[in-house]
Amino acid sequence: MAAFFWRFEQSGATSKEIALIATMAALAAVSRIPFAAIMSVQPTTFIVMITGYVFGAQTGFMVGAIAALVSNFFLGQGPWTPWQMYCWGLCGVSAALLARVQKGFKLNTFAILAGFWGYLFGWIMNVWHWVGFVYPLTLETFIATYIASFPFDTLHAAGNVVFTILLGKSFYQVLMRFKNRLLVVFEEVKQ
Repeated sequence: MAAFFWRFEQSGATSKEIALIATMAALAAVSRIPFAAIMSVQPTTFIVMITGYVFGAQTGFMVGAIAALVSNFFLGQGPWTPWQMYCWGLCGVSAALLARVQKGFKLNTFAILAGFWGYLFGWIMNVWHWVGFVYPLTLETFIATYIASFPFDTLHAAGNVVFTILLGKSFYQVLMRFKNRLLVVFEEVKQ
């Protein structure tokens, strides 16, 4: 995680890029709060991923990491926060990598990746839970931790797919429009 933050610091991001990251991270964080009552279902993963898909890996990671940190000011900070920051940051990075291999926005492949991240997010978080709360640390308790989390991971995956289907195309179009407005093109005028 430190490498992503260091790289962002060295990148010389413009004020517009910082405003974009802050806005998308705030949207992702705030959207998590009303869904807190529905365990594991929130639009945060989708928002982080669509941001990474449109604006790239660095922006996607920063939005994911900041969204986790900010939302936990409302939902509760703890030793799980850096793990959540890492997981949501990687969601943004993986969506950026998907964008590199396909043109435009393909709802099906994006939804599959979002669904996959519902499970992968939980699997990564299970490592922290197993090490932090389970005793003794054996193969049996490791497997039991993953079995116990499966319903919640399934809800997360299903929520990601539903948010993608409902909001994917419209978010993509709005963010692409904003991205095009951020671009500055210098043309040489011949006289």
